[in-house]
Amino acid sequence: MGIEKISFETLPDPGLVEPTDALVKVEQCAICGSDLHPYFGRERGIDRHTVMGHEFVGEVVEIGSSVKSIKKGDRVMSPFTTSCGACYYCSIGLSCRCIYGQLFGWRENGLGLHGGQAEFVRVPLADSTLIKIPEGVSNEEGLLLGDVMSTGFYCARQAELKPGGTYAVIGCGPVGLMAVCGALELGAEKIFAIDFVDDRLAIAKRLGAYGINAGKQNALEIIHHHTEGRGVDGVMEAVGNHAAGKLAYDLVRPGGVISVVGVCNDDRFAFSPEQAYTKNLTYKVGRCPVRSTIESLLPIVQEKKYPITSIITHRMNLSDGVKGYDLFANKKENCLKVIMTP
Repeated sequence: MGIEKISFETLPDPGLVEPTDALVKVEQCAICGSDLHPYFGRERGIDRHTVMGHEFVGEVVEIGSSVKSIKKGDRVMSPFTTSCGACYYCSIGLSCRCIYGQLFGWRENGLGLHGGQAEFVRVPLADSTLIKIPEGVSNEEGLLLGDVMSTGFYCARQAELKPGGTYAVIGCGPVGLMAVCGALELGAEKIFAIDFVDDRLAIAKRLGAYGINAGKQNALEIIHHHTEGRGVDGVMEAVGNHAAGKLAYDLVRPGGVISVVGVCNDDRFAFSPEQAYTKNLTYKVGRCPVRSTIESLLPIVQEKKYPITSIITHRMNLSDGVKGYDLFANKKENCLKVIMTP
């Protein structure tokens, strides 16, 4: 459609293509911050009439002849990428880099996968991609496990959190708030949550973080005051731009870790190799391997340790998705997370 243009359309229903495919009837889907990169034109190349979205849950309604572990009628959740479960990268827990993997909601030059913001979605490599939703896990929780919660907890793990440490989260969107939960789960003693939106900071505070409004307060001064001038042991950066990268560098202590899961389209790092060297910095960045991560998080969800669905601010019909994108992209009505039902 064009930059900041999206439409609600009727397209042919997907069908099975390979014997390893499954067809899922979508019960709920969501808009993710990553969907905004093509929406705002930061990533080009996506074909017109591509079904967007990589966060969905639903019921399996058809399976290919080679699918064994998933059956018709199963309630399932899905990572945002497919994976084979057997290649080198899957075997080392990096399922997001599976050599056969594809991202839902990205088609380019006629190739790729349609996404889950639809009534039905085709899932390749169904046995190793889909996960049955167990008892004690709601559709909304399964939806968040498929991306946002897993990515937030992965961000915390990448930051090498240690019990008793002091950490910062930059960006209190859905992933940043889940990183706060991940930091708590790993035993962080103090977590500083940094954002410009008071409503988001209020949620971070309810989760157990110390909120800093970067538009009204000096985050560096506050954190240095609480750390004897050192800085935090690690920073979880969930924004993905130059300003967030620079702030992360400024806040982390020498010998600390910066963990980045925010997708950044800038051409340059916010700091130089020399600056990283001088600070003995560890910098970790990349896509969350959700399929390799999700099962370890299921007990946390089943125990209801954290109110993860509290980040959902808007629930609507899929037919209102154009409005949903506008609310989410422009932070209208204090929008934080949009869930849609076909």
